[in-house]
Amino acid sequence: MEVKNNYQLSITNCQLPIIDCQLISKNYADIQALQDVSFSVEKGELFGLIGPDGAGKTSLFRVLTTLLLPDGGKASVAGFDVVKDYKSIRRNIGYMPGKFSLYQDLSVEENLNFFATIFKTGIRENYDLIKDIYVQLEPFKNRRAGKLSGGMKQKLALCCALIHRPVALFLDEPTTGVDAVSRKEFWEMLKRLKQQGITIMVSTPYMDEATLCERIALIQNGKIMSIDTPTAIVSRFPQKLFAAKTADMSRLLRDLRTFEGIKSCYSFGDVHHFTFYGESESEHQKLRAFLAENRHQNIDIRQIAPTVEDCFMALNDELGKNV
Repeated sequence: MEVKNNYQLSITNCQLPIIDCQLISKNYADIQALQDVSFSVEKGELFGLIGPDGAGKTSLFRVLTTLLLPDGGKASVAGFDVVKDYKSIRRNIGYMPGKFSLYQDLSVEENLNFFATIFKTGIRENYDLIKDIYVQLEPFKNRRAGKLSGGMKQKLALCCALIHRPVALFLDEPTTGVDAVSRKEFWEMLKRLKQQGITIMVSTPYMDEATLCERIALIQNGKIMSIDTPTAIVSRFPQKLFAAKTADMSRLLRDLRTFEGIKSCYSFGDVHHFTFYGESESEHQKLRAFLAENRHQNIDIRQIAPTVEDCFMALNDELGKNV
């Protein structure tokens, strides 16, 4: 691998994973934030790290972007070790933290020029990479970054992370706190960036965004519970899944959880998802009779296809049992 004068890394013939983690661990006092995390991300892949707040996503991103030293294990980005070669990694990655961290007193254009200068490049050199994003910002190029809307801040942060044409792009919860339209636009931008060969690792607490990634890792309590394509993870859901709805949803949730034939039950929007221990028709009939005895009205029970969120809940239950 050859490092160019403008600090961009040439990885055309690189056969190694762009991102590689082997048994990474990190502790904060008595809290184990990361527990033997292992995975790899190939060149040009759009990889998602999916989990709720406190799952360990940000700690892992900070390790991979050389902002945090791991307590155990090894990790590399584009073949560079995150501990020994941190300077090389910083020159060749783009990082967009969860909290907006650009200079709020500088204008849009001033922020972009500043970050280009840091990486010894200019806006013109890599304008083709950010053009589709920057054209939406250009009418506001003289506006201070702190005065932008959430969606526009997001686009500016992405431009600044891309201005030096990084090998890998790390996006830590980039769509948190932005509206639904901006979320959709952002994922469309990521698809276009992927077509230009940039390896993208993105974290999100939104389970519906998991299906927009090529592969995902489900993480909870610092542990990776499953890694695969969203379709493959959903296909391994262990039982038939059902949705239930009645006139009194809060009482329904309580009664479902007290019925001895039900293995798991959670609220999902305007319905409750649940699974049985057994798959016999008699269990279904017993449940309907049980709900009728408890004076539930307008009972609606139907089998449904599981989602990534259902899989996450099932894996989390198994993880809890093994602790």
